[in-house]
Amino acid sequence: MTATPQAVIAAALRRERSRAGLSLTEVANRAGIAKSTLSQLESGSGNPSLETLWALCVALDMPFSRLLDPPRPTVQVIRAGEGPVVAAERSDYRATLLAAGPPNTRRDMFRITAEPGHARESDPHSPGVVEHVLLASGRALIGPTDAPAELRPGDYISYPGDAPHVFEALEPGTWATFVIEYT
Repeated sequence: MTATPQAVIAAALRRERSRAGLSLTEVANRAGIAKSTLSQLESGSGNPSLETLWALCVALDMPFSRLLDPPRPTVQVIRAGEGPVVAAERSDYRATLLAAGPPNTRRDMFRITAEPGHARESDPHSPGVVEHVLLASGRALIGPTDAPAELRPGDYISYPGDAPHVFEALEPGTWATFVIEYT
C-alpha cells in the first residue's frame, strides 16, 4: 500500500526538522508560516501549497525532492499524468517530481504544467540554486522576475533560483522539464 503524498511530506518534514535539530517554532519562523500550519503538515492533516513547501525547504536547507522521497528503482518510468504532484497556491501551476538527486548530487527534476491566467512568482530559494527549464509545449515567460524570457517549444533557459523568478504560461497546455541544481 502506498502512502499518501501528505503522509510522505509529513514524515519528511519531521525527519528533516529532527536532522536539523530545530523546534517547530524555529522552523515556522524561518519559513514565515504559522507554527500551527507546520504542526498540521507534520501530522499529515495539512494540504500544503507549493509556496509553503518551498519556504520550508529553504528554512531546513534541503532539496525540495526530499519532501517526496520517492523510491529509486534501477529503471524508473513515470507516465504522463502520474507521479507526486504539488500545486501552486495562486496560479494554475503544478510540479511533478520525476527524479530526486541521489545523495552524492544536488539536483532534482520535475515536469511543470501551467495554464495562462496568473504567473507563478517564486521567492528566492537557497543561496546558489540554479534553475534550468526546457519548454516542451506552449509558450511562457520564464526567468528572473525583472527580465523573464519568452520561450517556445524546444527553447531552454537557466537562471539563478536564489533571486525572485517567474513562470507565466502564455498558452493553454504549457509544460516543461525543470531541473533544480543545489550547491
